[in-house]
Amino acid sequence: MTKDMTTGSPMKILIAFSIPLLIGNIFQQFYNMVDSIIVGQFVGEDALAAVGSTGSVVFLVLGFAMGIASGFGVLISQAFGAGDTRLLRHYTAMSLTLSMIVTVILTVITVLTARPLLVLMKTPENILDQATAYLTIIFAGMGCTMFYNVLSAILRGIGDSRTPLYFLVLSSVLNVLLDLFCVVTLKLGAAGAAWATVIAQGVSALLCLMYMFKKFDILKLKRDDWKFSFTSAKRLFGVGLPMALQFSITAIGVMILQTAINRFGSTVVAAYTAASKVEQLTTQPMVTLGTTIATYCGQNLGAGRYDRIKKGVRQGTWIAVLATAFAAFISVVFGGSIVKWFLSNPSEEVLGYANTYLRTVSVFFIALSLLYLHRNALQGVGRAMVPMMAGGAEMVTRIFVAIVLAGSFGYPAICLASPLAWVAAEIPLFIRYMIWKKKC
Repeated sequence: MTKDMTTGSPMKILIAFSIPLLIGNIFQQFYNMVDSIIVGQFVGEDALAAVGSTGSVVFLVLGFAMGIASGFGVLISQAFGAGDTRLLRHYTAMSLTLSMIVTVILTVITVLTARPLLVLMKTPENILDQATAYLTIIFAGMGCTMFYNVLSAILRGIGDSRTPLYFLVLSSVLNVLLDLFCVVTLKLGAAGAAWATVIAQGVSALLCLMYMFKKFDILKLKRDDWKFSFTSAKRLFGVGLPMALQFSITAIGVMILQTAINRFGSTVVAAYTAASKVEQLTTQPMVTLGTTIATYCGQNLGAGRYDRIKKGVRQGTWIAVLATAFAAFISVVFGGSIVKWFLSNPSEEVLGYANTYLRTVSVFFIALSLLYLHRNALQGVGRAMVPMMAGGAEMVTRIFVAIVLAGSFGYPAICLASPLAWVAAEIPLFIRYMIWKKKC
């Protein structure tokens, strides 16, 4: 069912649209969490560290792909808000075509460079082979992740946040079953977890594609819609590439930070991995708010309703405060217990490292929440360059911590890397949004 966000109460619209998205985002995290939980519980600490050590590299590449998908969705939401169904169908066809081209290029490059990247990041020898196997399979199946995210962005652009959720729930259940089969029964280790993730994501993408074209008349593409247009490609990449680069620039900082973490050994890597999973889970309301506000701003920009954009962002700030309180409470009170999901009988040392990280980052969750709000609002109104520059601020901050502070202050400095990066990114985003708001 499509949803017109250009009329009605902004607060009610944001909340109603966010609920299915939040559930979907949690299930999306469940993919990676299940991989980590099962390999940590049934294979061991080294296997968990192997999966965790690939996180920044996966974020670098898949984040790039997901950023492009989100950018395509912004233009689709603008076309929907303007009521231009012909342009909407054309953008949909072009998004699928361009996604195929990007997928082929990225898959070839990343599969060939997976192991050299891990070596460059000084991945510990005892987990290098497992990490390489996991990463190579994830990259080989990149098309599954890419197309699920593109299709989801298209559906969100026309106001449907429920359909992607249904198929994601189904594939999440499938992922659990495949994880158990591949890791526990077939004993494929970290590689088995990667196979399970790719297959489950592929099923989700296929079902979403079939349902989308059958259910929504405005998305039933005609031959003329598939006509390649360099002008449309330029517009789509004009929004998608800055969003993609923003993810990748940020990921470079995360990779360099991961290199610094790797030097502390596999025990610290395992603790940091588990604590990061807790952080990612508890901050999903913030991620959801960002995705929702991008679609909301895109539709209202297409309709010329600047007043509603300002009101929506203002009311979204209150949602951001609530998201912050939720994330901080869960991380501090229950974080240590959730960490135990990922490891069988974790040592006090591992739990200590994990809890230190969670207590540190929770203090700065408000900066992260506002970062998602203002970054996605700017992307929704077509101002993607400053969010990309803010990603650069995140990267520089993490590199500074990894190179300068980690050597002198050790693990506590590592725990401050992301919080300081959030603050550094939010400052220019807030200033740019206030300038846009004043001009409009």
